[in-house]
Amino acid sequence: MRILAVEDERDLLDVTAKRLEAQGYSVDRCTDGQEALDYAESAQYDLILLDIMLPKMDGLSVLRRLRGQGNRTPVLLLTARDSIEDRVQGLDGGADDYLTKPFAFEELLARVRVLLRRGTGEAANELALGDLCMDLAAHRVTRAGKEIKLSAKEYAILEYMLLNRGVVLSRERIEEHVWNYDFEGGSNVVDVYMRYLRRKLDDPFEKKLIHTVRGSGYVIREEV
Repeated sequence: MRILAVEDERDLLDVTAKRLEAQGYSVDRCTDGQEALDYAESAQYDLILLDIMLPKMDGLSVLRRLRGQGNRTPVLLLTARDSIEDRVQGLDGGADDYLTKPFAFEELLARVRVLLRRGTGEAANELALGDLCMDLAAHRVTRAGKEIKLSAKEYAILEYMLLNRGVVLSRERIEEHVWNYDFEGGSNVVDVYMRYLRRKLDDPFEKKLIHTVRGSGYVIREEV
């Protein structure tokens, strides 16, 4: 899943982005409000982490601009301002959640998971398809009770597919949601990772879950 992290404190931004990337998320970073607006208008994000006190354009102005454009990407406000009035202003401005600094990273991760689930209609931290299970909180994948070790990028692709199970996903759509602006891979990178996933998730089992739709992309689903 692709996240835009907006924070003018570079050390905090770097730490936050690295911790999120370690969990398999793809993260784009920016340090001012105008840059955040440019990023959000030029790419499709699954979540935006947005500081309020930003140079050039404050976070609330960025939020209002995005909502005014019809952009419904979930937004989690991160700020040191913790008065009731500030919280109400942020939530009324279109934010989906609000977290004050300093925060425990575990709480940030939990809130990120909630907002990403909400965007796809999921209600729990567990994604399942047949005998395949992904525990988002524990960052653990099993099939038929057997734990399957995945790389961060394999995990990210599988999470995105399970959140969209039954939906045919183009290579471009997968790439857009799993890689960030810094990505400089080859044109067949999605196909390469699909081979990795199939080798781990499907090859050892009789029933296959990942399917190629010729000319369209990939879908994860149970076939009768």
